[in-house]
Amino acid sequence: MARVTGIGGIFLKAQKPDLLAAWYQDRLGMTLTPYGGVEFEWREKGSPETIGKTVWSLFPTETEYFGPGPQQAMVNYRVDDLDGLLRQLEDAGVEIDLRQQNDEYGRFAWIIDPEGNRIELWEPPLEKPKL
Repeated sequence: MARVTGIGGIFLKAQKPDLLAAWYQDRLGMTLTPYGGVEFEWREKGSPETIGKTVWSLFPTETEYFGPGPQQAMVNYRVDDLDGLLRQLEDAGVEIDLRQQNDEYGRFAWIIDPEGNRIELWEPPLEKPKL
């Protein structure tokens, strides 16, 4: 059975993303990457030499990345088998966005929960950064 294995990212809408990101950096010490987000590193359970990341990032309030509607935040969940999980969700009648994304960061798909919240599913690339 395919499943969620962790949180890959937390995304928030902001009226002024650059200013709010600077506030988080100045007040909470969250070091921004060149793209303006923050990457929290951790070690993979059962493979401590493997480093993983959870991303925190801000998006402009007018972004369409979160889908239609007033949703202010979106969670990105890491999954172990994106295709398998999507089949399971489809069989269960879950609304699935037909668009998917595959790039060097991995594979991405989006679903909608019963209350209309858009959720991002992410299968990391097979090559994981090592120490």
